Amino acid sequence: MAIKSSNVTARVEPEIKEQAEAILAQLGISASNGINMFYRQIIMWRGLPFRPSVPESRPLSLDEMTKEEFDAKMARGIAQAKGGEGVPADEFFASLREDVLQFYV
Repeated sequence: MAIKSSNVTARVEPEIKEQAEAILAQLGISASNGINMFYRQIIMWRGLPFRPSVPESRPLSLDEMTKEEFDAKMARGIAQAKGGEGVPADEFFASLREDVLQFYV
């Protein structure tokens, strides 16, 4: 039985395409298979397989902060460390993962 296929044409920002395809490649999935999986999820969920939303707030990257904002964050971190307010690294990274993932899930 011959497999029929159809082409999909979409405009995607080059950097987004490269990042997504690099992740798919690490998973051993071609871009075509990734798109096919996405379409199958749309069919299964009868809509998008995630909830599109705009987060109320998100962590700022270094490029998005002014020098004053960065310095204030560093001063706060030093004060917390000196005050014994630190947490073990594994707890911190688990919390960080949760914070970051909430903006992408």
